[in-house]
Amino acid sequence: MASVDGEKVVSNKQVILRDYVSGFPKESDMYVTTGTVKLKVPQGSNALLVKNLYLSCDPYMCNLLRPTASTWVTYVAPFKPGSPIIGHGVAKVLDSAHPDFKKGDLVWGMTGWEEYSLITETDILFKIQHTDVPLSYYTGILGMPGMSAYAGFYEVCSPKKGEYVFISAASGAVGQLVGQFAKLLGCFVVGSAGSKEKVDLLKNKFGFDEAFNYKEEPDLDAALKRYFPEGIDIYFENVGGKTLDAVLLNMRIHGRIAACGMISQYNLDEPEGVKNLMTLIYKRVYMQGFVVSDYYHLYPKFLETVLPYIKEEKIVYLEDIAEGLESGPAALVGLFSGRNVGKRLVVVARE
Repeated sequence: MASVDGEKVVSNKQVILRDYVSGFPKESDMYVTTGTVKLKVPQGSNALLVKNLYLSCDPYMCNLLRPTASTWVTYVAPFKPGSPIIGHGVAKVLDSAHPDFKKGDLVWGMTGWEEYSLITETDILFKIQHTDVPLSYYTGILGMPGMSAYAGFYEVCSPKKGEYVFISAASGAVGQLVGQFAKLLGCFVVGSAGSKEKVDLLKNKFGFDEAFNYKEEPDLDAALKRYFPEGIDIYFENVGGKTLDAVLLNMRIHGRIAACGMISQYNLDEPEGVKNLMTLIYKRVYMQGFVVSDYYHLYPKFLETVLPYIKEEKIVYLEDIAEGLESGPAALVGLFSGRNVGKRLVVVARE
């Protein structure tokens, strides 16, 4: 530890974006370097200095690696080449000039992929009040992915007991929760995933009624008709492309689709076309895209619902943990080849 102008300075390991990405991201598109940081927030600011503990790997981050991101991703700033990438994480406050946060507070929200971050945008930063569950859960089930599952299923889809629910990318951070919410409500739930291991998890760990490996289905329309002979009431959309096209043919009248993500399209130079949109008209299907930050005002209600489920073991949650900031690039890139099983996160430091 050194001192500059009487203030303590420490080394700060960082994951830097080398340059904007085209096609599938690679580990080499990022690099790890070491800078320095003062352990004091600037005078007169409203900022926080935090020590990052856990970082979340999320599919939307791929979109922010591209030069065109600023033209259509309106809810978060694109990454900047030469700077640390950013994402959701869990951190401990080391110094604060913000009236709502003090030294020692634990928080979750947007932070840098680095050991220490100076956070100036505190609008969507949540103080962690419940520490009787793993802190890493605030990158997943109790953080942005959990809120995405909650808002998309309950608020967008308005589910009813006994309805037929299909979830794509169902073993991921969001999908595994949507399926369990639906089962707790008394729905019939089917999920798709990309390996036998993930299909087994859906049925044996997460309690889905059925699941299938989409890679082994030459005809997705036929596969959905096999599992939903009477059609689908609710589709929780995480992948887009051919899956969405097949689902549209199998929706029931007045069905609902929550478009949370479309991971199959993120790395394509030209997204796949969807041919069956007329189904939205013929079957009066409601399809809505949503961004989780629009629902953060419901976070206290969300905690009241989900915390008891966790403590009573009515919901289980699977994490895929990478140790050390150096493992961050591989952990993030692995999302797009299906290497993760469950919620992928990176441990920077343990509290």
